[in-house]
Amino acid sequence: MKSKISVFLQGLITYDYILFGSVFFLFLFFIILAILLRRKRGLAIFMMTLSFIAIFIGPFVGYVKMHEYLFKHTTTLLSQKRLLFTPAIVVQGSLKNESNLDFQSCLITAHVHKTSKNQLKNYIYSFKTLTKKSMLKEGVLKGEEVEFKLIIEPFTYTKDYNISIEASCK
Repeated sequence: MKSKISVFLQGLITYDYILFGSVFFLFLFFIILAILLRRKRGLAIFMMTLSFIAIFIGPFVGYVKMHEYLFKHTTTLLSQKRLLFTPAIVVQGSLKNESNLDFQSCLITAHVHKTSKNQLKNYIYSFKTLTKKSMLKEGVLKGEEVEFKLIIEPFTYTKDYNISIEASCK
């Protein structure tokens, strides 16, 4: 847990610090406003509630939304092929940088899930990954589309499966 927190803190960018600082000042603003409006209890309680919502929810929602906007990208699964003589799957895809920033690095991950004809089971299977494989792509420029190839091995599952691709870029 300690290593995950230190990796997260090392990966923060300037915009993250600005976001966290502004959320803290928004919290203080609502607290001060609640103190000034202490004669009107209903409004003061509303401001206190708003301040605690801002301090507890604001950083999480702001971080996710800001990173979706700043590091906008599209991943596309181009092909998947199960190899005949080796227990492996070759996954080919593409990553397109749609943001106004150059990406220093992108962690591309392919997840393999079970599938079923039952829609409820498919939904449940989407949370449990059979196996996954990741790769790091360095230096994706803005507007650039790069293709990648992942080899998922060993893969011995014989029934139907589904592959999904996701990327996390900085």
